[in-house]
Amino acid sequence: MGDAAVGARSGREGEEHRGRPAETAPSAADETATPGKHSPEGGGDGPSDGQPPTARGGPGGGGAPEAKQPRSFWKELPILIGIALVLALLIKTFLVQAFSIPSDSMQNTLQQGDRVLVDKLTPWFGSEPERGEVVVFHDPDNWLAGEPTPNPNPLQKVLSWIGLMPSAEEKDLIKRVIGVGGDTVECNGTGPLKVNGKTLTESYVYPGNTPCSQDDQGGQFKVKVPEGHIWVMGDHRQNSRDSRYNQGDKNHGMVPVDKVVGRAVVIAWPVNRWTNLPVPDTFDQPGLSAGSPSAAVLTAAPQGLALAGAVPLVLWRRRRSGDGGGS
Repeated sequence: MGDAAVGARSGREGEEHRGRPAETAPSAADETATPGKHSPEGGGDGPSDGQPPTARGGPGGGGAPEAKQPRSFWKELPILIGIALVLALLIKTFLVQAFSIPSDSMQNTLQQGDRVLVDKLTPWFGSEPERGEVVVFHDPDNWLAGEPTPNPNPLQKVLSWIGLMPSAEEKDLIKRVIGVGGDTVECNGTGPLKVNGKTLTESYVYPGNTPCSQDDQGGQFKVKVPEGHIWVMGDHRQNSRDSRYNQGDKNHGMVPVDKVVGRAVVIAWPVNRWTNLPVPDTFDQPGLSAGSPSAAVLTAAPQGLALAGAVPLVLWRRRRSGDGGGS
């Protein structure tokens, strides 16, 4: 009886087992595994702590590829140098360039050996030199004849070309703009210097110098500056071969605006002379621009533009009002 009951139960269990897949019996290793961990070769849906299984590399494995080793600094150095040189060349060509002062003609504003930074960006947007600015310009017509020329070595030439050293170009000059197109500039006796009949108070002139030079070589003059040109003079009046002493050239001492490299904006070297180069207040006095047609046009231009912009706006508003009234 007992055996029959056992046999019947065993039969029913056998039928139940035949209705579903047989489960693999746990091995001794599984029975002794530490709780919370799984056997490397065991089955199941994942580790008991709920974290995804770690990918395993190796030949034929589906694991993530190993991270690439970073490139050596010495391999990247030439690339970095190349990028720096290109940026320096672009900055020197379009933004700012360093120039070295070769003479005493701009004392005491600039000393021989100073390094100045010249703004080359604003001329790209149509800006032209203004009175009082210190500008660098290419030699208009052999002004530097007879002057000693520097002889830089090849390395200095390369560094100068890319803008990492002050320009070694010996055909550039630096002076202060006194008159622009349409201005009348004159000197009588020892001064003062006048622009459009207005006296300039020139605090920047070298101590001991007179604003005008009493000589028959160009120190006494009255000139009218043509449009597209500027009249320039050095701050060291008795030691500057500027527009006054080049009136016999093809430009009559004037500097064509297209010869201007840019405006000197700051003294960058030596460190103890760091300063900017602003326009002196004497060039801001009322009425100074009265004799300049270009200045008059610029003064009237904003009002004209405002009127031109207002007319279409008024017409548009009137049309909208008319449309609204008819609807």
